[in-house]
Amino acid sequence: MPYLIAVSLLWAFSFGLIKGRLAGLDSAFISAVRLGLALLVFLPFLRFRGLTSRLTTSLVALGAVQFGLMYLAYNESFRHLQAHEVALLTLTTPVFVTLIADALDRTLRVRALAAALLAVLGTGVVVFQGQDLRPTLLGLALVQLSNLAFAAGQVGYKRLRARQPDLRDRDIFGLLYAGGFALALAACFARGDISVELTGSHLLVLLYLGVLASGVGFFLWNLGATQVGTGALAVMNNAKIPLAVACSLLFFGEYADPSRLAISLVLLSTAVWFAEKR
Repeated sequence: MPYLIAVSLLWAFSFGLIKGRLAGLDSAFISAVRLGLALLVFLPFLRFRGLTSRLTTSLVALGAVQFGLMYLAYNESFRHLQAHEVALLTLTTPVFVTLIADALDRTLRVRALAAALLAVLGTGVVVFQGQDLRPTLLGLALVQLSNLAFAAGQVGYKRLRARQPDLRDRDIFGLLYAGGFALALAACFARGDISVELTGSHLLVLLYLGVLASGVGFFLWNLGATQVGTGALAVMNNAKIPLAVACSLLFFGEYADPSRLAISLVLLSTAVWFAEKR
């Protein structure tokens, strides 16, 4: 759980930074740079010893889905939605986590589903304040595709590690980033000629997003995902939303109702306890 909490804090800044500091840059380019930097962070740790070709392919494919497809859809959504709207629409991620896990297990864990729904309620207290959001249908579809890809990757990695307990996360994580980077780079080239003019601010934000939020963040997130139950994992997927509201309030000059934020955190804490309670 500490890993998931730390990464949620790290990711809380991403929404405002992408919308406010990287506006105008191609979304596929942003995805490729972030994942390329993350790959460089873990490339020195990559070890192929003990990996079969099938296992290597599975890890690359997982990365292409969880990181590549997720980032392509996520970054593109900022062209159609405001940052707070993107944060709002990520509410469905924990539901996807629970439903995918249950579908693979051919069961229905009522406690995990209830905890995920309580987490959605907790974040909804913050983000649903009567404002007229009117997101475009394309932006809505992109965020939901991003949520689905991220949820599928988390569940897939958790199950793969359960079958391969002798593997070390740092030894194989570069393969996931390689899969995500390959897909993002292919999408970047598919768009044809992309002229990019980077400022010093762009470079600093991309370094933060690529090295810290993506490189270190996703590693710690997937590591934390192997140490908690499905219900708690679903809940923590939404912890970044009230935290993002807090970051917007403190660092990006936006307004959030403190009482709503407090209620949200109480509900999220209750959801975590309920998910982990035996």
